[in-house]
Amino acid sequence: MTTVLILGANGKIARLAEDQLLKQTDVNMKLFLRKASRMQTSDSSRQTVVEGDATVKSDLVDALAGVDVVYANLAGSNIEQQAKAVVQAMDEAGVKRLIWISTLGIYDEVPGKYGEWNHQMLDGGYLETYSAAAKVIESSDLDYTIIRPAWLSNNDIISYETTRKGEPFKGTEVSRKSIADIVVKHIVDPSQDVHESLGVNQPGTDGDKPSFY
Repeated sequence: MTTVLILGANGKIARLAEDQLLKQTDVNMKLFLRKASRMQTSDSSRQTVVEGDATVKSDLVDALAGVDVVYANLAGSNIEQQAKAVVQAMDEAGVKRLIWISTLGIYDEVPGKYGEWNHQMLDGGYLETYSAAAKVIESSDLDYTIIRPAWLSNNDIISYETTRKGEPFKGTEVSRKSIADIVVKHIVDPSQDVHESLGVNQPGTDGDKPSFY
């Protein structure tokens, strides 16, 4: 039976993925976050809360015991430092499979006026740090999949398409439920999209910026 370590387990997308994993799979979960008191499990037989810091390799190594897949739902200005700690810890623990949430634009792959708008919104510390973190993941020997969502909505819909690294990004937005769904699919079948970086958008949302801006 698969056990997944979810880093940043109290994030919005992570919570949606955890709920879907409980309802649709038999996957066991280790829920890793800075303050365990913030997290309540829905099924204590399949979910274990682990308190730790994703920049501290020893915290991660301890949490990786018995884990098959890591799903990293991390954020922050220190995302590159977190990426380095995750790679080092997984190497030490002998865990290979990583699903890493990033953002659109890290390869300057967003075309046209939307790409210009995206740069205006995200340049100055965000795109640069997420791009650096992705380089850490891609230069590792892990079996990674990087997921690059479009701008996120809370729409109650699962509808998405993907592009690959080297292809122009499509669409402007995507629901958090859609990102949770693609994450769950890769946890359940970790053999797909290894060493790929996937842009994820909702079809039919092309434009100069997301509809909610």
